Amino acid sequence: MSTKSPTTASASSAPAPHLAGNFAPVMDELTAYDLPVTGTIPPELTGWYLRNGPNPREAASRHWFLGDGMVHGLRLEGGSARSYRNRWVRTPTFTEGAETVDEQGRRDLTAGLANTHVVRHAGRTLALVESSFPYEIDCRPGHELESIGAHDFGGRLTTAMTAHPKTCPTTGELHFFGYGHAAPYLTYHRADAAGELVISRPVDVQAPTMMHDFHLTEGHVVFMDLPVLFDRGAQGMPFRWDREYGARLGVLRRDDPFGAVRWLPIDPCYVFHALNAHDDGDHRIVLYVSRYPEYSSDASAHLWRWTIDLTAGTVSEEQLDDQFCEFPRVDDRLAGLSARYGHATSAEAPGTGPVPGALLRYDLRTGAAARYDFGPGRTPGEAAFAPADERPGGPGWLITYVYDAATDKSDLVVLDAEDITAGPVATVHLPQRVPYGFHGNWLPDPVR
Repeated sequence: MSTKSPTTASASSAPAPHLAGNFAPVMDELTAYDLPVTGTIPPELTGWYLRNGPNPREAASRHWFLGDGMVHGLRLEGGSARSYRNRWVRTPTFTEGAETVDEQGRRDLTAGLANTHVVRHAGRTLALVESSFPYEIDCRPGHELESIGAHDFGGRLTTAMTAHPKTCPTTGELHFFGYGHAAPYLTYHRADAAGELVISRPVDVQAPTMMHDFHLTEGHVVFMDLPVLFDRGAQGMPFRWDREYGARLGVLRRDDPFGAVRWLPIDPCYVFHALNAHDDGDHRIVLYVSRYPEYSSDASAHLWRWTIDLTAGTVSEEQLDDQFCEFPRVDDRLAGLSARYGHATSAEAPGTGPVPGALLRYDLRTGAAARYDFGPGRTPGEAAFAPADERPGGPGWLITYVYDAATDKSDLVVLDAEDITAGPVATVHLPQRVPYGFHGNWLPDPVR
């Protein structure tokens, strides 16, 4: 079964790079059942793998980041690939052409693209983009991936919401922030395990910076105030690199959420994505990031470790690997805790460059890195960790969509997280390609 987008523009004879190849959107919303599988799907996997990404319905956008959000979902159950479906997130921007910011600079936080991430908290599945409110989608049987509406935490949320919230595995709290183009430029938020927004407080920063991600530990929240500034005059995305702005980390104690934020300088750089963070005793915080030396189209990211010494008021910075490293992830049950293993995607850019698309698994204690190359023309996206049992940091699988340029199709690939070099344990063959996108999650069925 398939449905068409309400409007479809004719293809350009020379599309922009972010609209060509597997960046190009798909125009059919499909539902397919009982998909073919090579290998064996682990029977423990029962739930949804969902991944979000830009998919402009007009087959045109001025930047890759600015396409309408589309969620691709695969339902696994009892060792079978039960169904696949893809749906646009029907925000007011999609259905009515609503603008997030009007000509007078006023923001409509219910409008937006909802194209960056998809997470679950307190029973809600939320499609996220950092410029707007989250948008709830329905994952109940018979309603899979239908859009419900903007979620503003009962009217308590008055800023945009980051696409990278953190769920504390100990308390169940959801920690997040919103950045804006007018003061206060940054606001920290916390929702309790039941989904009630209980804390919102401004954080003093000097200018509107693009803060894409942040860090959470058992005892701290750490913000990254980095030199990418909002600039309406910039071409493409409205941001520019300004090395003179400087770079710093802001440390806030979780037990004093309205207290002072302590700022510590670091070398100028940019970070889209954090791998994980944890407290090391009472006076040290260890952070792992995918770090770019600057914000530019030709910069490469690598895995770095930052260690904050709260007593000395310093940050030590160390590059851990020379392989390209993006979309870093960890077993989410260890988010903010000391995790031995993390993983990331390695490719010079999606579908380009001489390096085959690969997944990396890092041993953060020894520094070892295992690698699985998917082969020429096969490019993986971000991989989510799906646990095999109840032990955080224990066995599990990495799940990702992989595009094959030779066939112009995509698969869902499952690898054993403890032995990724052995290759896929299962490959689910999808009825259409999945365009390059951003982030997603394995959402197991709730325990009954």
